[in-house]
Amino acid sequence: MTPHLLAAALFWQNADQRLAGYWSNASGSVIVLVAPCAEQGWCGTVQWASDRASTDAARAGTQKLVGTEIMQGFVPIDANRWKGRLFVPDLNRRSKAELRLLEADRLRVRGCTMGGLVCKSQVWTRSQVR
Repeated sequence: MTPHLLAAALFWQNADQRLAGYWSNASGSVIVLVAPCAEQGWCGTVQWASDRASTDAARAGTQKLVGTEIMQGFVPIDANRWKGRLFVPDLNRRSKAELRLLEADRLRVRGCTMGGLVCKSQVWTRSQVR
Protein backbone atom coordinates (compact mmCIF):
# COMPACT_ATOMS: atom_id res chain seq x y z
CA MET A 1 0.00 0.00 0.00
CA THR A 2 1.38 3.40 -0.95
CA PRO A 3 1.87 6.02 1.78
CA HIS A 4 -1.03 8.08 0.35
CA LEU A 5 -3.42 5.11 0.39
CA LEU A 6 -2.32 4.17 3.90
CA ALA A 7 -2.91 7.74 5.11
CA ALA A 8 -6.35 7.80 3.48
CA ALA A 9 -7.27 4.45 5.06
CA LEU A 10 -6.17 5.65 8.51
CA PHE A 11 -8.10 8.91 8.03
CA TRP A 12 -11.36 7.06 7.24
CA GLN A 13 -10.83 4.62 10.11
CA ASN A 14 -10.36 7.48 12.59
CA ALA A 15 -13.38 9.34 11.19
CA ASP A 16 -15.49 6.22 11.62
CA GLN A 17 -14.29 5.72 15.19
CA ARG A 18 -15.62 9.18 16.05
CA LEU A 19 -19.09 7.88 15.16
CA ALA A 20 -18.87 4.97 17.61
CA GLY A 21 -20.57 5.23 21.00
CA TYR A 22 -23.84 6.15 22.67
CA TRP A 23 -26.02 8.91 21.21
CA SER A 24 -29.20 10.48 22.58
CA ASN A 25 -31.92 11.80 20.28
CA ALA A 26 -32.95 15.48 20.40
CA SER A 27 -35.66 14.98 23.03
CA GLY A 28 -33.56 12.65 25.20
CA SER A 29 -36.18 9.91 24.91
CA VAL A 30 -33.93 7.31 23.23
CA ILE A 31 -30.27 6.32 23.54
CA VAL A 32 -28.70 4.46 20.62
CA LEU A 33 -25.41 2.55 20.56
CA VAL A 34 -23.60 3.08 17.25
CA ALA A 35 -21.13 0.29 16.51
CA PRO A 36 -19.81 -1.66 13.51
CA CYS A 37 -22.46 -3.77 11.78
CA ALA A 38 -21.94 -7.51 11.50
CA GLU A 39 -21.58 -7.23 7.71
CA GLN A 40 -20.66 -3.71 6.60
CA GLY A 41 -20.69 -0.15 7.88
CA TRP A 42 -22.15 1.17 11.10
CA CYS A 43 -25.40 0.22 12.82
CA GLY A 44 -27.33 1.69 15.72
CA THR A 45 -29.35 -0.24 18.29
CA VAL A 46 -31.67 1.28 20.91
CA GLN A 47 -30.14 0.74 24.37
CA TRP A 48 -32.61 2.76 26.44
CA ALA A 49 -35.99 4.36 25.77
CA SER A 50 -38.40 6.40 27.85
CA ASP A 51 -41.83 4.98 28.60
CA ARG A 52 -43.41 7.42 26.16
CA ALA A 53 -41.01 6.50 23.33
CA SER A 54 -41.67 2.81 23.98
CA THR A 55 -45.44 3.36 23.98
CA ASP A 56 -45.31 5.41 20.75
CA ALA A 57 -43.23 2.71 19.05
CA ALA A 58 -45.57 -0.05 20.26
CA ARG A 59 -48.58 1.86 18.90
CA ALA A 60 -46.90 1.90 15.49
CA GLY A 61 -45.98 -1.81 15.60
CA THR A 62 -42.58 -2.07 17.32
CA GLN A 63 -43.45 -3.98 20.48
CA LYS A 64 -39.97 -3.89 22.06
CA LEU A 65 -38.11 -0.67 21.30
CA VAL A 66 -35.01 -1.44 23.39
CA GLY A 67 -32.90 -3.80 21.30
CA THR A 68 -34.32 -2.61 17.97
CA GLU A 69 -31.74 -1.81 15.30
CA ILE A 70 -32.75 1.58 13.91
CA MET A 71 -29.60 2.42 11.91
CA GLN A 72 -28.24 0.04 9.28
CA GLY A 73 -25.25 -0.05 6.95
CA PHE A 74 -23.93 3.48 7.33
CA VAL A 75 -20.83 3.90 5.18
CA PRO A 76 -18.63 7.00 4.81
CA ILE A 77 -19.26 9.40 1.97
CA ASP A 78 -16.70 11.95 3.17
CA ALA A 79 -14.75 12.83 6.32
CA ASN A 80 -17.76 13.64 8.51
CA ARG A 81 -20.72 12.08 6.66
CA TRP A 82 -22.18 8.61 6.33
CA LYS A 83 -25.14 7.29 4.36
CA GLY A 84 -27.32 4.30 5.20
CA ARG A 85 -30.83 3.27 6.21
CA LEU A 86 -32.86 4.49 9.18
CA PHE A 87 -35.89 2.91 10.84
CA VAL A 88 -38.24 5.31 12.65
CA PRO A 89 -40.13 3.09 15.14
CA ASP A 90 -42.90 5.56 16.07
CA LEU A 91 -43.78 5.90 12.36
CA ASN A 92 -42.95 2.28 11.45
CA ARG A 93 -41.04 3.53 8.41
CA ARG A 94 -37.62 2.97 6.89
CA SER A 95 -35.83 5.62 4.89
CA LYS A 96 -32.53 6.55 3.34
CA ALA A 97 -30.54 8.60 5.80
CA GLU A 98 -27.41 10.59 6.28
CA LEU A 99 -25.34 11.19 9.40
CA ARG A 100 -23.13 14.26 9.71
CA LEU A 101 -20.73 14.69 12.59
CA LEU A 102 -21.03 18.37 13.53
CA GLU A 103 -18.65 18.24 16.49
CA ALA A 104 -17.19 15.42 18.58
CA ASP A 105 -20.39 15.28 20.65
CA ARG A 106 -23.05 16.40 18.12
CA LEU A 107 -24.43 14.31 15.25
CA ARG A 108 -27.05 15.40 12.74
CA VAL A 109 -29.34 12.53 11.72
CA ARG A 110 -31.35 13.21 8.56
CA GLY A 111 -33.84 10.83 6.97
CA CYS A 112 -35.69 11.27 3.69
CA THR A 113 -38.68 9.57 2.07
CA MET A 114 -40.52 9.95 -1.21
CA GLY A 115 -37.33 10.14 -3.24
CA GLY A 116 -35.89 12.87 -1.06
CA LEU A 117 -38.93 15.15 -1.25
CA VAL A 118 -39.73 14.82 2.46
CA CYS A 119 -36.78 15.03 4.85
CA LYS A 120 -36.48 15.50 8.58
CA SER A 121 -33.42 15.91 10.75
CA GLN A 122 -32.45 15.97 14.42
CA VAL A 123 -29.22 16.76 16.22
CA TRP A 124 -28.21 13.97 18.58
CA THR A 125 -25.69 14.36 21.39
CA ARG A 126 -23.19 11.95 22.87
CA SER A 127 -24.57 10.18 25.88
CA GLN A 128 -24.20 7.25 28.22
CA VAL A 129 -26.66 4.45 28.86
CA ARG A 130 -29.05 5.30 31.69
